This record gives sequence, C-alpha cells and structure tokens, in this order.
Amino acid sequence: MTKAPLMTPVLIGGCCILMLSFAIRASFGMFQIPVAAEFGWPRADFSMAIAIQNLAWGIGQPVFGALAERFGDRRAIVLGALFYATGLVLSAFAVTPGAHQLLNILIGFGIAGTGFGVVLAVVGRAASPGNRSVALGVATAAGSAGQVIGAPAAELLMQVYPWQTVFVIFAAVILSTMLFLPLLSAPGRATRQEPEDSLGTVLRRAFRDPSYTLIFVGFFSCGYQLGFITAHFPAFVTEVCGAISPTGPLAALGITTTSALGAIAISLIGLANIVGSLASGWLGKRYARKYLLAGIYAGRTVAATLFILLPMTPASVIVFSLVMGVLWLATVPLTSGLVAHIYGVRYMGTLYGVVFLSHQVGAFLGVWLGGRMYDVTGTYDLVWWVGIGVGLFSAIVHLPIRERQMVPSAA
Repeated sequence: MTKAPLMTPVLIGGCCILMLSFAIRASFGMFQIPVAAEFGWPRADFSMAIAIQNLAWGIGQPVFGALAERFGDRRAIVLGALFYATGLVLSAFAVTPGAHQLLNILIGFGIAGTGFGVVLAVVGRAASPGNRSVALGVATAAGSAGQVIGAPAAELLMQVYPWQTVFVIFAAVILSTMLFLPLLSAPGRATRQEPEDSLGTVLRRAFRDPSYTLIFVGFFSCGYQLGFITAHFPAFVTEVCGAISPTGPLAALGITTTSALGAIAISLIGLANIVGSLASGWLGKRYARKYLLAGIYAGRTVAATLFILLPMTPASVIVFSLVMGVLWLATVPLTSGLVAHIYGVRYMGTLYGVVFLSHQVGAFLGVWLGGRMYDVTGTYDLVWWVGIGVGLFSAIVHLPIRERQMVPSAA
C-alpha cells in the first residue's frame, strides 16, 4: 500500500491561512502603548478590548466549527475573514474605549473563523490517521510562523504609519487568506460509524465523559498564559527590562530600545514554537498525549517562576522567550489530536471548539486581569503568579484522562 503523503494541498492552504491570521492576532500587544498614549486611556481600557476579543474568539469557535460542518469549511473561513477585516477597519476609526471593545467582538469572531478551530478540523479530517498528529503539529507551527512576523511587522509599520493605518493594512492582509481556499477541497476521512451519529449525540457522549471535562478544564491555563503574555509582554519588557547596551550584540542587530526588544520577544516565542509544535506533533504520534501535556504545563510553570524571581535583563527576556516559545502552542496539536483520537474527526471542529472556549475564557481573564492589576498596583507581578498557579493545576488535571477511542474504527 502506498504511504499517504504528509504535505497535501489541504495542509499547505491551511498553513497559509493560519500564518496570516495569527500574524495579525499576535501583534495586538504592540498597540497597547500607542493607543493608550494617543487617547490618554488607562492600560485597562485597551486591555479590555483585547480581552473581549479573546472571549469572542472562544465563543465563536464552536459556532464556526458547527457552521463549517453544516455549510462547508470554506464558507466558514470566508465569513470569518469578513468579520476580521470589518472589525479591523472600523477599529481604525474608533476613538472611545467602548467602541474598541465592541468592535473587538467582530475581530474575535474573525479569528474564530480563520484560526485553529476550523482549520485544524479541516487538516485533521483530510490527513491519514498515521499522519494526523504530525499534520496538526505542522499546521500549529504555521500559526507560530505568523507570530514570528506579526509583532515586528506591526512595530516597523508604526514607525512609518499611524496605528490606524496599520489596522487597515492588516484588514487587507486577512482578506488575502481567501486566495488559499481552493486548496481546501479534499474530502474528510471520517470513519463509517461517525456519520451515522448526529452532532447532538456526539456532544452528549462527550459531555458525559469525565475525560472531556478534564481536557476542557486543563486548556484554561493555556489561554490565560498565552493571552496575558501576547497582550502585555511587550509593554512589560518595555517598562521593566534593564537598559540595552549600545555596544552589545542586541544593538549590533538593530535592537536599541526595550520597545523593540518587546516586539522581538514575541517574535522569538513564535520562532521557538515552530520547533515546539513540530516536536509535539511528532511526539504525540508516539507517546501518550496526556503525559506530554502535563509535562508542557509543568515546564511553563518552572520557566515563569524563574523569570519572575530573577532580575529582568535583555538576556533573560531572550532566554525566557525561547523556552516559553518551545512550550507555547505545543499544547494545540496534542489537545486537538486528543479530541480527534477519543471522539473521532467527524465533528472535530465543534468538539475542539467547545474545548477551545475554555482556553479563551482563560485568555480573557489573562488579558483583562493584566491591565486591571497594572492600573491598581503599577506592576504585573500578581498576574504572573496567578498564571504560575493555574499552569501547575493544568499539569495535574491532565493525568487522569483516559486516552481510549469512543468511536470505533472503520472495518
């Protein structure tokens, strides 16, 4: 029998869409200081807009997953791109915190339609069972590649254009994702038994399973940590990090300010996560996913603890970014692969979307609490320690998950 290829048109198209979608999404932290400075807002106001964006992303994920399964993946992605672009363009003209917060609902729904929930389901259904874990890792790595270019691109563009113009440019970029839709045309690989069950039946089966609840609860801390760091780490580095030596290696690379270092830190996280996502996809094919997930959350806990306890220097920022980057989205191919393995791929978009809602509730709290605690205390310290605690909690709750298939394989 001929071995099924890994790099299919579906995987290539899905990677391109995720890369562009996440490049924009990962750049929002770069707008924290410029927007607040222009309007004289406290940090919490724009943080709330990003927090609402994350929550809308989470709420929209199972909705877009169900729309994709009912009306087709490509239609769901088109709708998501339109939401995303509309939210960005209108945000460019918003001048009040309430307007930004309201419009970020549109952006959040747009990310839901062009992000992991819909695209990973397409990739998972199109991949052969032997390639599925690795294919999900490759697609996740593509999202990380977007993060590599997103924050630095926003930083460079804002040196030339006002932030409002950058939002409009990003709207045009997200609309370009529709050029890759013709590649998403392969049929799914659901087993013979899966189409016989309705979506409601499959959801009830999952909701009654304690393992699904543990996956749902465990994904919360991932969202909290990623949401907080993406939205606040550039500002945190800008304000707290020690000065960059004018004769040091960073200055030789053109990084002369802590603001530029904050942008590069987000980029380094994305760069390192390309390695982490590919590695987690490869490992998920060979080892129990629940133990790999527990190890990732434990590793994040140790890395964040050391980073907060030690003095922040440009070197520690770079080391932390690389370590956290390896662990950053490494949870995504493992969590989505776990859902597909236990409950099948027929309704993977909706099932993973529900789990992802927990992730985005965590992201909402991480982003909002970061801004709120900064305004109240003048530091981010408490928010970091909460993230350390929930990371340890997630490492523990993944251990009792039972990795057994609830959907029989096709004969």
